[in-house]
Amino acid sequence: MKLVSVLFQQIMIMYIFMFMGVILFKTKKLSLEGSKALGNILIYAVMPAVVIKAFLNEMTIERLKGLGIAFGFSLAALLLAMIVSWFFFKNRPIENFGDSFSNAGFIGIPLVSALYGDEAVFYVSAFVALLNLLQWTYGVFVITQNKKAVSSKKILTNPILISLVAGLILFVCQIQVPVIVLSSIQGIAGLNAPLAMFSLGTYLAQVAWKEIIINRYAYLSSIVRLLVIPLLTLGILSFVPSAYSTMKMAILIVASTPIGSNVAIFAQIHNQDYKQAVRIVCLSTLCSIVTMPMIMMLAEIIW
Repeated sequence: MKLVSVLFQQIMIMYIFMFMGVILFKTKKLSLEGSKALGNILIYAVMPAVVIKAFLNEMTIERLKGLGIAFGFSLAALLLAMIVSWFFFKNRPIENFGDSFSNAGFIGIPLVSALYGDEAVFYVSAFVALLNLLQWTYGVFVITQNKKAVSSKKILTNPILISLVAGLILFVCQIQVPVIVLSSIQGIAGLNAPLAMFSLGTYLAQVAWKEIIINRYAYLSSIVRLLVIPLLTLGILSFVPSAYSTMKMAILIVASTPIGSNVAIFAQIHNQDYKQAVRIVCLSTLCSIVTMPMIMMLAEIIW
């Protein structure tokens, strides 16, 4: 119960950040262009710093083994999410993409960091890296229905993938990072939660509540993303050895987060229904304040 209480508190803190984003947008202190700039800062500076920071640990055989297990179960969880999303939304690309990929980086990692520290972020960085890789391959195909739209260049130059490789090199080779560089990485990584939620707040500020209330696909999408997929993921993670209990709780958290805001970005880039993408992001984000503690409470009882 203590875990659920702490999780709820952390979610509430993030919601305060999000509603600050709403206020900033409504009072015209933060524009659409400013929100786009925040997104670029998050993707190209903050998230890479978060991933690299997670790998600045002493290398042990146990950690290396744990990372391998994390990669395996993260891939299984993501493939499960993609299959479930296809089953429910194979003819609706926005919902299919949205439910396949949770907001693991911008909501999941700050929560995992607050609850379990950098050790757990080290493991879930595998989930975030795989999620980004799949977004730029399978995700682009789902949105466009065109295999040619998948760009190998964009995959290889993805900042999360590059930061993962850099982090692995630092971890395996045990390269000592200068104190000034380390402090800079830590400072940039600390911006993740507030900037991400400010950005989400701008999405929320653009949505008319009536459009969400009468949209049945937004409800169905939220139910699948926040309940169906996490419950099935909980079942898969039950096979993780008990010695890695923190790891499986951390992976469950990132797998239970709401629909990622990238669905709106990808929809805009590829001329799809951007407004529907914003609706499902906002509704699932608001509902997650109830569903995530429920999933974690159930995990504590079962595990």
